Amino acid sequence: MSSATGMRIVVTGATGNVGTSVVRLLSEDPEVGSVLGLARRLPDWSPPKTDWDAVDLASERSGLVERFTGADAVVHLAWAFQPTHDPAATWRTNVLGSMRVFEAVAEAGVPALVHASSVGAYSPGPKDEAVDESWPTHGWPDAAYCREKAYLERALDTFERDHPGTRVVRMRPAFLFKRESASEQRRIFGGKFLPGPLARPELLPFLPDIPGLRVQALHTDDAARAYRLAVHSDARGAFNLAAEPAVDAHVLGEMLGARPVRLPRTAARSAIAAAWGLHLLPASPHLFDAVLRLPLMDSARARTELGWQPERTATEVLAEFLQGLQQGAGAGTEPLRGRKVG
Repeated sequence: MSSATGMRIVVTGATGNVGTSVVRLLSEDPEVGSVLGLARRLPDWSPPKTDWDAVDLASERSGLVERFTGADAVVHLAWAFQPTHDPAATWRTNVLGSMRVFEAVAEAGVPALVHASSVGAYSPGPKDEAVDESWPTHGWPDAAYCREKAYLERALDTFERDHPGTRVVRMRPAFLFKRESASEQRRIFGGKFLPGPLARPELLPFLPDIPGLRVQALHTDDAARAYRLAVHSDARGAFNLAAEPAVDAHVLGEMLGARPVRLPRTAARSAIAAAWGLHLLPASPHLFDAVLRLPLMDSARARTELGWQPERTATEVLAEFLQGLQQGAGAGTEPLRGRKVG
C-alpha cells in the first residue's frame, strides 16, 4: 500500500489513447510512487516511476492478483474495438477480461477500482438537453461496444454489492481525442487505408447533416485528469465527462468552412452497412445506430465532487485531432503508432 514513497497504481490498457495520458499524468504526480502499466505489447516509452508488464486479458488465467497485490488503486482502461465482425472476440477481451480484473482487485484487496465506462453505456436519450449519471445504462443492444459497456455496468453493480469495502468509480466520458491518437482512431473507425490527408477543410465543400448526429467530445488529457483526481479522492460512483459545445454538422461546418447538407439516416446507414459488409470500413452500422441515439451528458457531478473541468473546448479538441490526422500523428506505443496513408 501507499508509503513514504507514494501511492502504487496499476493501469490496464496503459499503451492506448487513454492509457498513455493517464500513465503520463500519474508518472508526473509527486504523490504517486510507482505505476505499473499492463498491456498486450510492451512499449519503448519509459516515463518516470513506471514499469511495464505484458498481459492479455482475453487469455490471462493467472497473475493479475500478484500484479495487483499492494496497489492503492487499479485503473482499468483495457478495451478492444476490433474485430467488429467477431463480437465473441471483443466479448472475451472486454467483458470476460474485465471481470477477471474485477475478481483480481477483490482477491488482492485493492482499496480502489477506477473503471473506464463510457457514454456508450447509456440507453437512448435526448439530444436537446443533458442527462446526469442516473440515466439508465442499458446501452444500444445491437452495437457490441455499447452492449459490452452496459453489461459491465451490471457486473459492477454486483461487484459493489459483494465488495462494499472497495471504492468503485465509473468514468463515463464522451468521445476522446488527442493529436497522438489520430492514426490509431483512423485505423479503428475509418480503416487502415483511409488517407488522413483527406481531413483538410479545402477538400470538404459540404458536410452530411444527419438527423440525430449530435455528440460530445473531450480531450483525452482532460479525461486523464479526472482519472487522476478519482485516484486521489474518496469519490465513488459514476461521473460524466464531456466538454462544450455539443458537436453536430453545423458546429463542424463553422470550424471547417463547409456547408451542412441534409442527408437522411437511411442513406447514410446504407452506405456504412455496405462498406462494413465488404470489410472496407471497420466501424459497424450498429455503432452508427447507437451514436445517433446517445444522450448528451451533464458533467456537473465531476465538477462538484472531483473539482474537475475540461481545459479545452470540444472544437479545440477536434481541431487538434484533425491536424493529427493530416500529419499521421502517433506516439511511441504499438496502438498509437503513427502512419500517414495517402
